[in-house]
Order: sequence, then C-alpha cells, then structure tokens
Amino acid sequence: MHWPFCAAKCPYCDFNSHVHRGPFDEDAYIESYLTEINQTAQLVPDRTVRSIFFGGGTPSLMQPQSVEKIINAISTKWQLSNDVEITLEANPTSVEADKFQAIRLAGVNRVSLGVQSLRTEPLAALGRLHSVDDAIKAVELAQSIFDRVSYDLIYARPNQTLDEWRQELTQALNLARDHISLYALTIESGTRYYDLFRAGKLKMPDGELSAQFYELTQEICESFGLPAYEISNHAMPGEESRHNLTYWQYGEYAGIGPGAHGRLLIDGKRHATSTERMPFKWDEYVSKKGDGFVEFDALTAGEQGDEYLLMGLRLKTGISPIRFEALAGQKLKQQQVDHLTEIGFVQILEDGNLRVTDKGWPVLDAVVADLAA
Repeated sequence: MHWPFCAAKCPYCDFNSHVHRGPFDEDAYIESYLTEINQTAQLVPDRTVRSIFFGGGTPSLMQPQSVEKIINAISTKWQLSNDVEITLEANPTSVEADKFQAIRLAGVNRVSLGVQSLRTEPLAALGRLHSVDDAIKAVELAQSIFDRVSYDLIYARPNQTLDEWRQELTQALNLARDHISLYALTIESGTRYYDLFRAGKLKMPDGELSAQFYELTQEICESFGLPAYEISNHAMPGEESRHNLTYWQYGEYAGIGPGAHGRLLIDGKRHATSTERMPFKWDEYVSKKGDGFVEFDALTAGEQGDEYLLMGLRLKTGISPIRFEALAGQKLKQQQVDHLTEIGFVQILEDGNLRVTDKGWPVLDAVVADLAA
C-alpha cells in the first residue's frame, strides 16, 4: 500500500513522494485505494494475505480511519492469515506519534520508524523534521503499543567518522528491541544531494572507508544479537520483516496506490505491474478504469531469473540454484560461480543454496551482474 505524500522532501530521497499543499479530501482519495484493491482481487482471487505494508511517502500522515478502511477492504477480498503482519511506516514527529494508539486499534501490529540519525546536526542535514528527543520518545512509545517495532538509520554520511558511527549505532541498538534497518547513504540521481555531490559540495566516504563502515556495522550488530539477514536489515532470529522477505524470496505481492509495483501470478505466468506515479493522475486512472496500472507485463524466463538473482542474493540465506533453473529455464553459469567462489565472493551452503559472502556483500551489484551475464 503506497501512500505518496510527505510533509517535506528529504534531500537524499528518490522515492515516489510528493509534498501536497492546499485542500485535500482524504476520504475521497481513499476510495480509489478501495477500488484498486477490488480490481486486483478479481485478477488474483483465492489468495491468503500474510502481510500488508503501508509504505511511502509517509503513511503515518494518513488518518487512522483511512488505515482501518484499507485493512478492512483487504480482509473482505482475500483471507488474512492468523498471524498476518501489518506494518506501517511512520516518522517520529510528535504529531504522528500521537496517532500510534489509534493506528494500533485500526489493525496495525508493526511499525517502522524513519529515525535516520540520533545526532542533531545530521538530522538537520538529512532534512528530517524531528529532533533526537522526538525520535527516542517515538521509539519508546511505539514499543509500548505495537507488537513489533523497527526503525531506520542512515550511515556513511558526509564527514561522519567510524568512531562517531560506533557510538551512534551502539546507542541505537541499546534502544532497539528486535529489528533495525541500517542503510549506507547513496547518492541517487534526481535528488538534492545528487546536485550537491556533482557540484563538489558534498564529500562522501571513498570505497575503502565505505567498506569499513559496513564491516563495523556487521560487527556491532552481531555483538548485540541482531545479525544481518539481508544486506541492510538486522534482526533477532524469527523477527525478520515477513513482508520484505516476500520481495527478497521472490514471492507474489500486489502493489496498490501511486507508483506501487507488484508481481502477480496469473494463469501460471508471473506478471510485473506498476501504477501511475503522480498521485492525482493515478486517482483519475482509477476513477476511469478501476486501477492505476501503467505496466502489466508477463515476464520472460530470463527476466524472472535476473530478478530472482537481484532480490535473493541480498539475503544471508542466498538463492536456490534449483529454483533459479526453474524460473530462468537455464542453470547458473558454472564458470562464473567457480570464479566468484575462488575469489571469496560467493559460497555454496550445506542446503545447496548459493549466497554472497560477507566479503562479497559490499560489491553485491557487481556479483549479481557477473552471475546474470
């Protein structure tokens, strides 16, 4: 469930998020979500929903009754599993934190908080609207209300030192409970940070320092009992994000809302779907034809194999070569596997899965490209 609106656009963010000013009829807008849910359910009926993820944008800006309407609509079109995971992304401002109890009553049982830093100056540089105190209070409040809580931090920031990150991450892990997401800052085209970087006004860590940041992150998280299960996500065993595992394990999921992506199995074929990115244009599409799809394509075997590599190799558990062959219609190229094994970037696990090693994770994109070549 993609909610595209934010209170402000962060300078590093290339997500499909928009700042809307002026009157807004949220109730009418939510009706388009309900319509698109209904249309999608007709394409893929008789499914069990194991997770719902409200992402953004900033879905905590929604009214709790809007969240409840969407959850109720999903439950009427598909069956929810008994242990369904329902996550909502939230920013830790006091205004949004005030909604936590109502959001829990609406059916959300897990929140993911966009903290991003526990230091004042980096928060301002990252364009965040909350303070460090707001963040700590929001995490503690969320932990008292929701079954499961995660939050995000960004590291390898401009001018950040390893010692500064060690101290900040240690504080963060003392505050965390069972899951945390840690993202190395990347410069994405189309963002304010990209313009500053191109102009030489933003100094980023070089490759060697970036690798040291990554290694330090793994070391500290493992010492706290939250090892990485995916390249940027850490959890106690059993507390992994079930929703994100669906992506990384190349499962089936529906994308609802502006700019949402999906992978749907229809008549035995995997289809890639995406919806119109602009919020009010998406709304017009839904009003006219029942959905906002701008892409609805059956994927070739080769495309499925490449996607499985791209997603699955992010996981500590790796990919199944047998499943790759079933999806791609061909085996992994043994020559590439042997070469990457020899230089220590991949390994074969006891269950037969192929995984990227800790040494290979910092150059994951290159490993995937080599295997997909």
